[in-house]
Amino acid sequence: MKLLVTGGAGYVGSVVAARLLEEGHEVTVLDDLSTGHADAVPDGAAFVRGSITEAGEVLSAGFDAVLHFAAKSLVGESVDKPGLYWAHNLGGTLALLDAMRQAGVGRIVFSSTAATYGEPERTPIVETDPTRPGNPYGASKLAVDTTLTAFAGLYGLAAVSLRYFNVAGAYGAFRERHAVETHLIPNVLKVALGERESVSVFGADYPTPDGTCIRDYIHVADLAQAHLLALAACTERRHRIYNLGSGSGFSVKEVVDVCREVTGHEIPAVVAPRRAGDPAVLVASSEKIQRELGWKAARTTLHEIVADAWTGWQTPESGRGL
Repeated sequence: MKLLVTGGAGYVGSVVAARLLEEGHEVTVLDDLSTGHADAVPDGAAFVRGSITEAGEVLSAGFDAVLHFAAKSLVGESVDKPGLYWAHNLGGTLALLDAMRQAGVGRIVFSSTAATYGEPERTPIVETDPTRPGNPYGASKLAVDTTLTAFAGLYGLAAVSLRYFNVAGAYGAFRERHAVETHLIPNVLKVALGERESVSVFGADYPTPDGTCIRDYIHVADLAQAHLLALAACTERRHRIYNLGSGSGFSVKEVVDVCREVTGHEIPAVVAPRRAGDPAVLVASSEKIQRELGWKAARTTLHEIVADAWTGWQTPESGRGL
């Protein structure tokens, strides 16, 4: 198939683009490089530097489907600049969907987020649980999911949304490389690399086995495989939504301990006050996508996820990834 990957110069988008190429697809990456990197675009993919609001010019060349990763994704920034997130995440996606309609492209896989659920009533979270996002980032992504449902009914769009929490690990030379790093595993590994003095543990008195928050982690390669399966599952006039998760999760303390083991570094950890709005446990159930699409994470141990991330973080700064 001929496929457009928006945000394909970013961490997840670049890995998915690489996997699509490995499967024999023709791939074009559209990215404005506001957070991505040109050297993250996989060899063999065409690259167009531009915004998703300019997707019409690209799609006019004829495409079979779109995989949509382009988004603003910093929770704190979304609280400070909500208009930016609504304009980019929802407004940009509306422009993309309009361009798809005009070009006759009827399939889309959307990289959504489990932040659409907000603070859950129960865990693991399932797709039928209430969606009450606690910040503009999650709200804007939920609005896109709502729009995809409407477009499926109104215009026959075939859409799949994938909701997940924390992505980690590396796929070969493709790794995380954020200008503003908010993810736990990269920040812990930065201590081992000598780029930080210590890692902060926000709260050690939660009602969990070791007192620290528990979060879901998924290996980026497993996430990419889910996107490939979702692409094949796109069905006209239907919008499917799937959670991706481990079903159990790992605590902050477990992450730090495994990072120490993998890197061989002490990695000082400093307990800090709880952050407002941090739930004790955030874990998603992937039972639905396992049942319907046959997806199951292949890299489920925290050691494997961290080891791959550590290998990626030791590559030169010009290496693949966001």
